[in-house]
Amino acid sequence: MDLPPSHDVARRARRRWSAPAWVLVPGVLVAGLAGCTGDDAAASSTPSSVVLQPGRPGEPATTVAPEDFVPDDSTAPRWNQADADFVTHMITHHLQALEMAELAVDRAEHEQVKAIASRIYDTQGAEIHGLAAWLAERDLPVPADVEQLDGSGPRAPGGGHAGHGDHGDHGDMPGMIGAEQMAALEAASGPQFDRLFLEAMIEHHEGAVDMAVTVLTSGEDLRTEELANDIGAGQAAEIARLQDILDAL
Repeated sequence: MDLPPSHDVARRARRRWSAPAWVLVPGVLVAGLAGCTGDDAAASSTPSSVVLQPGRPGEPATTVAPEDFVPDDSTAPRWNQADADFVTHMITHHLQALEMAELAVDRAEHEQVKAIASRIYDTQGAEIHGLAAWLAERDLPVPADVEQLDGSGPRAPGGGHAGHGDHGDHGDMPGMIGAEQMAALEAASGPQFDRLFLEAMIEHHEGAVDMAVTVLTSGEDLRTEELANDIGAGQAAEIARLQDILDAL
């Protein structure tokens, strides 16, 4: 499927003019004025403050008393449930891809399969940390399996991280590999593994692209849009590489 152009969607007309919420302007003490004596002098020596409220483009700024100032929250990050669901589900999606990539260490025969599995592990492992940071910044739950990642690539047999996923079916996440399909992948080796891995990973990537397209049309957060564009474009390109290897087997 075609992913919406990254720069077109990510630059939707949601970018708003923003300015500092307020600027504190100290009162000016005027000294040496004729006739300033007694109470007048005391009054003039007391600094005062006002809040400068910037206007919209083309509009003048206004001043208000500090107690009357109402902060403008129009520049606060905006996100909705579609953004949160995408980020949370994509972490689970990526974790399964890492588990599949780890299987290639001692099961794959084709060198290109091993190389692309290592690339998938490195790329998606890094993306998981960015996705987890998005959730943490918004005080949303982060999947516990993220803590098991240390940023390195697939392990040699016996030292892997197998077990990221639960091998269950995830009907709400496109492209997730079911328990039966994962079991077949784990039991295979050599050319059989290579073919099953490539077929499963193509399906997996297509699901991630679908998820990216969905949040680009229903989410609100600009950072989520950037993540979706990066993930969608990257996996769409990788689908073509996976298919080329599969066709050459």
